[in-house]
Amino acid sequence: MYLIKKIFILISICIFSTITFAKEKVSLIIKNGNILTMNKSKDILENGVIIIKDNKIIDVGNPSILNKYTSEKIIDAKNSIVMPGMINTHNHIPMIAFRGLGEEGIKNRLFAYFFPLEGEKLSRDLIYKATVHGTIDMAMSGVTTYADMYYHMDEMAKATKAVGLRAVLGETIIKYPVVDAKEPYGGFEYALNFIKEYKNDSLIIPAFGPHAPYTVSKDKLLEISKYSKENNIPVLIHVGEFDDEDKRLNLTDKSVIEYLKEINFLNKNVLIAHGIHLNEKDLNIIKENNVGISYNPMANAKGATGIAPAYEMLKKNIKVGLGTDGPMSSNQVDLFRTLSYASTMQRLKYNDRTIMTPETIIEMATIGGAKALNLDDKIGSIEKGKLADIIIVETTSPNMVPNYDPYATLVFQANGSNVDTTIVNGKIIVENKKLITYSMEQNNKDMNEIQKDIKEFAKELAKKAKELN
Repeated sequence: MYLIKKIFILISICIFSTITFAKEKVSLIIKNGNILTMNKSKDILENGVIIIKDNKIIDVGNPSILNKYTSEKIIDAKNSIVMPGMINTHNHIPMIAFRGLGEEGIKNRLFAYFFPLEGEKLSRDLIYKATVHGTIDMAMSGVTTYADMYYHMDEMAKATKAVGLRAVLGETIIKYPVVDAKEPYGGFEYALNFIKEYKNDSLIIPAFGPHAPYTVSKDKLLEISKYSKENNIPVLIHVGEFDDEDKRLNLTDKSVIEYLKEINFLNKNVLIAHGIHLNEKDLNIIKENNVGISYNPMANAKGATGIAPAYEMLKKNIKVGLGTDGPMSSNQVDLFRTLSYASTMQRLKYNDRTIMTPETIIEMATIGGAKALNLDDKIGSIEKGKLADIIIVETTSPNMVPNYDPYATLVFQANGSNVDTTIVNGKIIVENKKLITYSMEQNNKDMNEIQKDIKEFAKELAKKAKELN
């Protein structure tokens, strides 16, 4: 009887231990990283741990939380910075097919070169293949979400999902016939169909992309705004990129921002790209209407269009993210070079080297971009409950050593090749600096064919455009 009791006690202890110490099975564990959470407190966790289940972060903390979880996939992020994936808030990704063209000093490059080149060479096929290439470039350099304004957004959506990135995609609406809309403003109907197709997608957020106030009529802006407000659809638009936009609109007593306020266009769904030529009154209106801004310092410097007052925007607590603009504007789609431009251009503008600290810049590249796109409840920081959009940046390459301050290292030392791992929606896209979601061989083949097709036409077009200077 005593022996039976003893066996019963031992079995009970074993069962109790199993129940008590059972670990929850999760999809992915990241450990030993120097985690920049970008939460409200800007907590940095040395030797931190992130727990991912399906597409969400379910726990973040010190190594002790490892006792609660088990996973078949564990990433050791020793000697690495772990941070939220970066968010490129303004782009025209398919233009990557034309990257490096028209650099011969053409004066009116947009109208004399960009538009004619697009008119001749754009197609569904090119847009799909170029988007694949651009999203690969971004994935391998730490961008996990991007916002875009272009054509054939359904093709861009398919390409983006094939690589595995997240995107806010705004179908272009403009008063001219374009590649996917033979009638003026045909992009509006295209956008409505695109929105219906992708409104519940896990990676694609469909949007309207009215080109600019001077290329879209008041009535069409109001139609877009009405649908946006009723259905909570983002609106991406160029404003304040050029210093003569008021003249293009025949405004004599008000700014473009005042005009947009007057017609009740501005609201939280709107993201303004560039915002260079804005005065204090404009900024106050933007703040009052909770509008987001995409600051594109590298593209604006290259195009000599000016330096946006980003420092003033941040002082007014305006939602500001970073963008590269199209690959013909900055020749980049990743944000690493833009990080340093974002800081140094403001220091030059305000003659003050103490402003725009590295921490501020990384904030703009992550949670700031998420706020500008109204996605900060889902992405932009490493916190429980948020979607698992995370990158791991190694710090052992010569350009990353020494690494005293991770923020400064990222802003002033790092480049895209330092990104070791990219995770989007809980799925590993890049691992050990290699893309694992799409065939690089196929991508290279496609881009070589595109380059071969475009090269001679682009050369002749450049000659004609230079003659117009």
